[in-house]
Amino acid sequence: MVEDMATDGPRRAENPEVAGVLLAAGGGRRLGGRPKALLTHRGRPLIEHAVRSLRNGGCGPLHVVLGAAAEEVRARADLTGCAVSVNPDWEEGMGSSLRLGLEALTATDADAALVLLVDQPGIGAEAVARVRLAYRSRMSLAAASHDGERSHPVLFGADRWTDIAAAAVGDQGARSYLREHRDAITLVECSDVAEAYDIDTSQDLKRLE
Repeated sequence: MVEDMATDGPRRAENPEVAGVLLAAGGGRRLGGRPKALLTHRGRPLIEHAVRSLRNGGCGPLHVVLGAAAEEVRARADLTGCAVSVNPDWEEGMGSSLRLGLEALTATDADAALVLLVDQPGIGAEAVARVRLAYRSRMSLAAASHDGERSHPVLFGADRWTDIAAAAVGDQGARSYLREHRDAITLVECSDVAEAYDIDTSQDLKRLE
């Protein structure tokens, strides 16, 4: 590892490979069992909007984690250029999807993973690009900030993936890990280019176009 950093470190730091990980497995329990990935936004499934945000924000490769109604999502949504994993344990919560997404990247050359949630259409490519640019090393830890509050998307340097996956349980995702390592997080203000709301309830559907 030390040798790799000596010979390749500066180049990788200037032009890192930041993979995009989209967590899109939820079943939309509070939406009457409507999978969030298939909600309509601007005439297309919501998941396509999130994929576009990651791609246009400079992330690659792109990895999508599906769960509820996975086959229907594959059939209805254009996921061209994305690697897709199906989480059989999606009902356990976001943690299992995050573990699966990070595990899928271990065989790649990615230096970091930028994680986005499918139910946050107010977060577009501009916010993704800003957080991506916060990468400094494979130990990087960064997150978008909205009016000073940590939010999404979140960037995890590759050397942190094992510990993050171990801490990702239930519906907490990386929350406990981020709380324990808050002093290491680079916060990137994005409130001028993004809105960090979630589509969780029927009332939230008004935010979709």
